[in-house]
Amino acid sequence: MGAKRQSSIDININLKSPIFGVRHMQCFLIFCGLCLIYAMREYKWSEQTKSHILSSFFCGYVFAQIPAGAWSRRFGGHLILLMSASLSSMLALLTPLSADVGDWPLLCALRFFQGLFQGATSPALATLMAKWAPIEERSAMLTYCSSGLELGIVIMLATSGMLSSSSWGWPSTFYIPGGLGLLWSVIWFLFGASTPNDCKYLSPAERTLISISLDTNGNSEKCNTVVHLIPWKAILASRPFLVLVLSQCASSWCFWTLLTQIPSYIKSVLGKDIQSNAYFSALPYLMMLLLSLTLCPIASYLEKSKRLKATVSRKIFNTIGQWVPAVTLVYLGFLRTDEGDLAIVLLTLTVTISTVTHFGFQVNHLDLSPHFAGTLMGIANSAAYVMSFIAPLLVGYIVTDTTNLHQWRIIFSISGAFSFFGNLFFLFFGTAKVQPWNDGSQNNNKVKPHNKIVKSSNSQNSV
Repeated sequence: MGAKRQSSIDININLKSPIFGVRHMQCFLIFCGLCLIYAMREYKWSEQTKSHILSSFFCGYVFAQIPAGAWSRRFGGHLILLMSASLSSMLALLTPLSADVGDWPLLCALRFFQGLFQGATSPALATLMAKWAPIEERSAMLTYCSSGLELGIVIMLATSGMLSSSSWGWPSTFYIPGGLGLLWSVIWFLFGASTPNDCKYLSPAERTLISISLDTNGNSEKCNTVVHLIPWKAILASRPFLVLVLSQCASSWCFWTLLTQIPSYIKSVLGKDIQSNAYFSALPYLMMLLLSLTLCPIASYLEKSKRLKATVSRKIFNTIGQWVPAVTLVYLGFLRTDEGDLAIVLLTLTVTISTVTHFGFQVNHLDLSPHFAGTLMGIANSAAYVMSFIAPLLVGYIVTDTTNLHQWRIIFSISGAFSFFGNLFFLFFGTAKVQPWNDGSQNNNKVKPHNKIVKSSNSQNSV
């Protein structure tokens, strides 16, 4: 009787809940915010100055990752994302002035703080989605939000040259996204919310839909009102989380090898200069965006229809997103010197397919621990960005002659192997099940009483 009543309630909620709900509006706002935040990263200086500025930005970015997870859980993802966007926008508006007044040393200081503020975006996003996304829509909603960064990169790569050569000059590449970022911050302040219970625009049907979905996964609103200490020992000893970090590090290694080194390989070995062409540079990001948006409804349908369990879905998408690039990466190293056009196609394909991991390991932080999703995202992102530093250094050590095809093959083989084994361990040990330490417990063997939550919900609904 209870099961029938629960099913009838679910059907009734689905009928009343709008197709485009407030939770989707939250996603759209976050999508736009990430688009503007990532559009603030573009700049045109000498390579030496650019390296100093980039290092300053990423130092701040990595430094903020782990603390931002705790801040988001304590103060709410809405506030942390608001501060990230508004303060980053202010610093973007000050960038041209700082370049004139203090040259690159002051610029490095400014970019460090901008990296610090932007480093909070991913943990805040994970925390927000843990509260807003029903389990069946989790991967699609997170992917849709994250696609904003790809759109931001596409827009600025395609327009930065035009803006720099206009009467407004290069400062306009900071004034425009900075100004729009402040405007977005006002809109987010008015219409964004950390949780469904904080949102006054949410209908009762949609609120109940989200609540029932999250309650059955151990992420009830009541649970999240209790501030637990972060179970560091349990997290760092968790096998599912460790293989998630490994998979994310492998993806980061391959991604940064592709974006920072392959243009040099294509130019030096294959005779094609794609860095000087803004449209060629933006093409991989554009294809990533289009593929992400195409896969969102497909992934959502597969999970809602129960055709795929969450764990199976994560592993299938992650395998596509990491093993296909592993093959194409190795293939790139065996191209002939007259196959430059094919290399560009493979480069675009490799970067594009890697976005499928949005439905794999990149949503797995929310699966393992909705309560500590921001912290897990911060830890994994920190490790992944270390890879973004090490990968180019290894290329510089091995590739002493940029025209030497055999040296490049070593680089591509290492990247391909890293991607292969990163996903292999995820296949064996990864899972989408909530971990026992999600309640703040240090004991990995403790079982969270999910059944009590479900029974309590069912008994209330039966009254």
